[in-house]
Amino acid sequence: MIGISADFDPVHLGHVKLIEKGKEIAEKTGDEVVIYLNKGYSANHAPFFTPFEARRDMALAAGADKVVGIEGLHHRLTLAYSVPIRIAMMIEDGVVDYVDAANVSTPEIVKYAQKFVKQGIFVGIPRSLPNRNVIRWFAVNEFLKEKYGRNMDFHIIPELEINDKEANGKESIGKISGREIRKSIIENDMEIPEETKELLPKTTIKILQKEIKKGTIPGRRNWDIIKKRMNTCSRPNLMNISYLNGNAINEIIKGRVYRDEESIWATFRRAGYGPVLTRLAISSIEEGVTRQEVVNLMKSYEEKGVIPIEQSVDKVIERSFYVADKCEKGESASVANREFRSNPNIKIDNVPLFINAGLYLTKFETKVLKRNLNNDLKEETSENKLNPQIYINKDGKLSCEIRVENKKIKTNLRLHSRDVTYIRYILDSQFIPVSTKIIKKKEGFRIRIFIHNQ
Repeated sequence: MIGISADFDPVHLGHVKLIEKGKEIAEKTGDEVVIYLNKGYSANHAPFFTPFEARRDMALAAGADKVVGIEGLHHRLTLAYSVPIRIAMMIEDGVVDYVDAANVSTPEIVKYAQKFVKQGIFVGIPRSLPNRNVIRWFAVNEFLKEKYGRNMDFHIIPELEINDKEANGKESIGKISGREIRKSIIENDMEIPEETKELLPKTTIKILQKEIKKGTIPGRRNWDIIKKRMNTCSRPNLMNISYLNGNAINEIIKGRVYRDEESIWATFRRAGYGPVLTRLAISSIEEGVTRQEVVNLMKSYEEKGVIPIEQSVDKVIERSFYVADKCEKGESASVANREFRSNPNIKIDNVPLFINAGLYLTKFETKVLKRNLNNDLKEETSENKLNPQIYINKDGKLSCEIRVENKKIKTNLRLHSRDVTYIRYILDSQFIPVSTKIIKKKEGFRIRIFIHNQ
């Protein structure tokens, strides 16, 4: 098969060129041109402007032989994780040739990609690289060759460019942008401007007009759910949602009450989130995606050998402990982080997967806890109904909330400095979940914090 992976939101003339290239290859091989079309959320973690069924029909009308929907990934995973899954799916389906477009040559893409193939990690590809998503796809394709004994042959065509007259009358050249097409329709009161029609095949225009008339365009987020959760969820509950770190949660609390979209975007900007991570975080809030859900998904593909070892959940935990240990010895976190990422030979044995934290309790709070714990509570293990939750408080300190007898016991945690840094790195990973239980030791109550790697 000949594969193309895309959003196609909507199908424009640049996409038609991709399909035409696929058909050209098909004439020689006799294979089908198959579009792997994202569904639910786009690769940029946003809801689609055009419904899946309409985009599917556009792709088929433009000459594709088949469309396969890809869903369930882009509100849960960053591209560093979703791209390996999508490529593995295509290889397993029998895709031999892959078609994409870039404004850099294939040799340049190969050169840029080799660095990431060698490192075995596809996180943090610099924004400064041209067509960095194509570079990521090429690098991951090379990485998966070892697993499958083969990979896809890449066919890179130039991005379709258009001439456009600027206000000063000069001609400018730029690629066709789906974002600009969508924007032009919205700003024209949901009618397709004549200049935009020039960028679209007739079949796309016809389907778009039909969907606009039906009221299915543009797709929208469920802002009521998002605002409700951002307005009402407690810090511990927000901490369970993926892609929210301590800074983001504190900014969410500070920014309440949310009544419009812009105030939500402003909150994430204050937390230091860029546009892509903001969209992913908002999608996770909208869908209620938990950290445990993300880790379970990652681990399932790790077991299949699709996710690089250097991106594995265990590696993220190891890196957190390594940085924390180095920081305690006086090394800066940034230096320790670079050391770990650049040296695959660093091995850490016996990374702690649970930490015991002390509590600052009043005598009254201690009595309440004693009264509500089982009489036979043992030092190391016992079942109890109390469910402590940890979070980062407004002062940036690790804290704990215990709900008991219709009361909330809130206390900072007493931890060794290395353990504080370790737990903070885990929480700020944005997807590693933690859970807690109360244990009783000779010196008093402790909160055992479990770091989940399963």
